[in-house]
Amino acid sequence: MRATFSLGRVAGIRVGVHWSVLFIFVLILLGLAGGSFREAHPDRPAWQYWLASGVTAALFLLSLLAHEISHALVARRNGVSVEDITLWLLGGLARLRSEATTPGAELRIAGVGPLVSLLLGGLFALAAGLLAAFSDAGLVGEALAWLAGINILLAVFNALPAAPLDGGRLLRAAVWWKTGSPLRATVVATAAGRFLGWVLVAVGLYLVLVGALFSGIWLVVIGWFVIAVATAEGGQAKLRELLGGIPVSDAMTPDPVTVPAATTISEFLADPRFRYRHSAFPVVDADNTAAGLVTFKGADVVAEKERPSVPVTHVMVPVDDLPTPRPDDPLARLVPELQANPTHRALVLEGSRLAGIVSSSDISRVTSWLSSSSAWRKRTL
Repeated sequence: MRATFSLGRVAGIRVGVHWSVLFIFVLILLGLAGGSFREAHPDRPAWQYWLASGVTAALFLLSLLAHEISHALVARRNGVSVEDITLWLLGGLARLRSEATTPGAELRIAGVGPLVSLLLGGLFALAAGLLAAFSDAGLVGEALAWLAGINILLAVFNALPAAPLDGGRLLRAAVWWKTGSPLRATVVATAAGRFLGWVLVAVGLYLVLVGALFSGIWLVVIGWFVIAVATAEGGQAKLRELLGGIPVSDAMTPDPVTVPAATTISEFLADPRFRYRHSAFPVVDADNTAAGLVTFKGADVVAEKERPSVPVTHVMVPVDDLPTPRPDDPLARLVPELQANPTHRALVLEGSRLAGIVSSSDISRVTSWLSSSSAWRKRTL
């Protein structure tokens, strides 16, 4: 899920918004202004309904952001780096570059989200109660009550023990702690996720048949999303099992073709060494220290008249924004980092010096080799 536009950084974490958030914003706006707010407090000027609904929808999106930020901050405290956070149609998504290394870390990362939503629900409920006790709460009280209810509902739904919900992560942590196997824990959590997804789809279809068209379609969409993500997570778990014991050095391209940091854009685009097979190349300093990764796509955005004077370092992806494993690191641990990184490449380093490069296609090549029966037999002998 890629962000359509960026909101900047919160606590050092990139935050973006997908275009589908506009749909949920408009949905809340219409539902409150034309429905519950108007029914609860009739005979108000129309602008009051729209203003209250707009502020309420914005506060709900901020609540989703707080939920995801809490995951990201706790993940970072537990040694799991965070790629970014994206708000979209079905809530928020915090992309982690790696996975929790212990059941306890998984428990803390997953559990904080529902707790934050529950806390926000309690605070909104308290504010609504205090406002009603001392004055005519009106539309403000109605908005606070709605925000309290939706945040509590968000906490309860996310706590369901099924991947990819937070409750699925809690279930995974529990099974991992009990069995000692993160793979088995993932299999259990993703199976629960697929079951929940099909239940939501079935209930949604039933609601459509009895006339609750909008609610039914919404449940079907959520259920289908849960099934798809749970299935994808199950596939990734099997991939990690397949790659178990394989070091990064077995997949990397050693001594790749590199681009000196002083190279200009025009030199890079014209040099025949950079015009075969690959679309991205490591950028290195004079002592072979890795500086970043330059792509043809990134270089092409520079205006032609500026290319002779602009070095590739101005358009490269800095090494700090790339996965940088060591040659003897587990390949399985690199997979989620490659998937989360927009370049889908990692620079393999020995200290700060470049040793090789790994791409998603390299991972596919290794998995295809391991999946063949002859290769598997040789590996297990």
